[in-house]
Amino acid sequence: MSIRPGIRRGRLGVSTVPDDGLVTLQSSHDVATTLERLTAALEAKGVRVFARIDHAAGAASVGLTLRPTTLVIFGNPAAGTSLMQAAQTVGIDLPLKALVWQDAQGVVHLTYNDPAWIAARHGLDGGADQAVAAIAAGLSAFARHATGA
Repeated sequence: MSIRPGIRRGRLGVSTVPDDGLVTLQSSHDVATTLERLTAALEAKGVRVFARIDHAAGAASVGLTLRPTTLVIFGNPAAGTSLMQAAQTVGIDLPLKALVWQDAQGVVHLTYNDPAWIAARHGLDGGADQAVAAIAAGLSAFARHATGA
C-alpha cells in the first residue's frame, strides 16, 4: 500500500491523515477497473451504491479538462443510523464516499474519509467505538480490494 507523505498508520491498520481525515491508497489498476472492483465489492456485501459522479465528465461538459476523478457515494442504513442517532450532524458525512482519481503521473488512487475522523469531527463518545471500528474495517477492506493493495 502506497501512502501520501504525512500519512501515519492508524490503530486499525489503515493509513490516516490526522488533520484532514483522508485515507489514500494507490491502486494497482486503472480508474475503470478500480471503480468496477469497488462497486462490485460493495454490492456483493449488500452495501447500496447511491451514485457515481464523474467529475471529469462534468468538467468536459463546460469545456474544461480534468484527469479521471470519480466519486462513489454508498452506504448501509443499518451501519450508519446508529452514528446519526448519536449525533445527527454525522449525516453531513454519510452516506460514505470514495474518490477514485488519477494523478498527473498517471497513478490511480482511492481516497476516503477515515470513519474515526468522522466520529471525532462530530464528537461521538466511546459508545460509538464499536460501530466506527466496524465501518472502518469494512471500508478499509473494500478499498484494499478495489486497489489491489
